[in-house]
Amino acid sequence: MQSADFRATDNSPFRSNLFILTALATVFALIHIATNGRYGFHRDEWQFLSEARHLDWGFVPFPPLDPFLERIGLSLFGLSLVGLRMFSVIAQSIALVVSGLMAKELGGNRWAQVVTLICVGLSPLPIFNATEFQYTSFDFLWWVLAAYFIVRLLKTENQRWWIAIGITLGLGMQTKYSIAFFIAGILTGLILSSARRSLKSGWFYAGAAVGFLIFLPNLLWLIHHDFISYTFLQSIHQRDLRLGRGADFLRNQLYMNVNAAAAPLAIVGLVAFFRSTRYRMFGWMFAVTFALFCLGKGRFYYVAPLYPMAVAMGSVVCERWLAHIKAWQRRTVQTALYVGVALFGAYAAAILVPFASSGPMRDFALKRNGDLREEFGWHELVRTVAGIRDTLTPEQQAHLGITVGNYGEAGSLELLGPAYHLPAPISTTNTAWLRGYPTSPPTTLIVVGLSEKEADSIFTGCRWAGHNGNPEGIHNEESDYHPDIFLCGPPRDPWSVLWKKHRDFG
Repeated sequence: MQSADFRATDNSPFRSNLFILTALATVFALIHIATNGRYGFHRDEWQFLSEARHLDWGFVPFPPLDPFLERIGLSLFGLSLVGLRMFSVIAQSIALVVSGLMAKELGGNRWAQVVTLICVGLSPLPIFNATEFQYTSFDFLWWVLAAYFIVRLLKTENQRWWIAIGITLGLGMQTKYSIAFFIAGILTGLILSSARRSLKSGWFYAGAAVGFLIFLPNLLWLIHHDFISYTFLQSIHQRDLRLGRGADFLRNQLYMNVNAAAAPLAIVGLVAFFRSTRYRMFGWMFAVTFALFCLGKGRFYYVAPLYPMAVAMGSVVCERWLAHIKAWQRRTVQTALYVGVALFGAYAAAILVPFASSGPMRDFALKRNGDLREEFGWHELVRTVAGIRDTLTPEQQAHLGITVGNYGEAGSLELLGPAYHLPAPISTTNTAWLRGYPTSPPTTLIVVGLSEKEADSIFTGCRWAGHNGNPEGIHNEESDYHPDIFLCGPPRDPWSVLWKKHRDFG
């Protein structure tokens, strides 16, 4: 490994390579399009769908870009699993192509570009990000795109790239606040490397201004709402620590955030960044961002978007090393890499992708993937609630309310309930709390998502009314922790008092 700068040496036509990268990413996309309609919406997706019906410049759990995209999806596709997840598929496919192009800009020929794309595409997190509509899907894209633009900046020394970087990071801040840690890594890398000369360029400050202006509407929303999202994130982080969810941060790095067979490429790439005068900034970007999340006890997948740039550089270094060894040795190493990446990718995909709607393959995935299990039972929940409503007297139905314990129940009832002429659900979780309670408070309540003890402590005259589960017998949060539905009278406290007591985060 040399400390000299990595410069492009690709003799193959750019358009040909771009076509190959695009074709591979299209295969990735088609597999997800073919399988994304297997089960149902995930609990988190119901929250995005609910927020999409109440667009604003901010929401308690996240910035506004994801609900805005979901609103477009609803307008185009309705409640289509494949259609509403299309944005995630497109985002991950673009990220794969950009990862391959990053290898090109770092000096890689066709082999390095293709290997980078395949290694990133067959890593667990990018696979997962294309199976559901999640803010991690778009967060991943912004990190990878920003890294690519920084490569272009360092390679060409054209300071105008700061405008593209600023736009990308601004969109990132409108997607998921954790990109602020990546921004801290970028600034640290800038200061600690030769790239610090950008601090003298007006383009750097112009890019920062553009990014800030993109984020500004959400910042004003946060100020107006007393930075409630920060309070939410603190609460969720404390919950995760209490449940031990940060304990697997280091353990999951080299087989969840990156394809395990490609982990050596990521390590080599990170070392190469530090040894390169031109690209040392990337070494600091990776190390500082990683350290901030590690010390802060974040979830392991928060740093998954760092790995494509490390794999890209590692592929370039490996490609150059392979060019200087014997042909049989080169074929042996390449074959071992191909087989290892393919086997691990196939195993990860079998767990993460809903390939089968029944049978051993489905059971294999559901046993190992809690997120897939959360995609069952939502339609049954709404039908059960509608059935309970139908047992009530006309007077009770005229003054009926439905309260829920989490955002999955709220979203599914809000989106699916109108087909059964159900009233909008009442929720105190996340942004729903900001929207308040009905102006004409109901006197009869169907209570979902609470235990009998919780229901009795909040409402009067509660009795068991139905069971919440799914016909497949899948064990998930709803079937195991919220199995009972109750019929209750008015709350024990006035609604205004009740609302002050129950600002819930989840």
